[in-house]
Amino acid sequence: MTKKYLDELTYEVVGGAIEVHKSLGPGLLKGIYNDCLHYELTLRKINFVSKVNIPVIFKEKTFNVNLSCDFLIENCIVLEVRSVDSLLPVHQAKLFTFMKLLKFPKGILINFNCVNIFKNGQKTYVNEIFRNLPNE
Repeated sequence: MTKKYLDELTYEVVGGAIEVHKSLGPGLLKGIYNDCLHYELTLRKINFVSKVNIPVIFKEKTFNVNLSCDFLIENCIVLEVRSVDSLLPVHQAKLFTFMKLLKFPKGILINFNCVNIFKNGQKTYVNEIFRNLPNE
């Protein structure tokens, strides 16, 4: 895994979200966008799993809690989908927690309730794992 690979994969995933948004526009429920993005990522042949339960391990004990994320992309990117007036710090915090629990280097937060996904509907985050990856 390299930074370049993750950046190219991010470009494809965000491109899929843009395609969904161009077709549907803002204002729908999150579940509709999730279903359409699921289909779009499948068409783009991007490997992912959706609605994944995330294990919480504390001091070597695994807790069975109902903590799930929207998409795990190629086993290296967490993708969370929203359809809200604006992204809040809690959305970012949740994404970072998922990245930490899963030991994933990158996360993408997409808000479909916007005018333009590219300009103001998506944010990409990285952590120390990403920073320590080779460039190519």
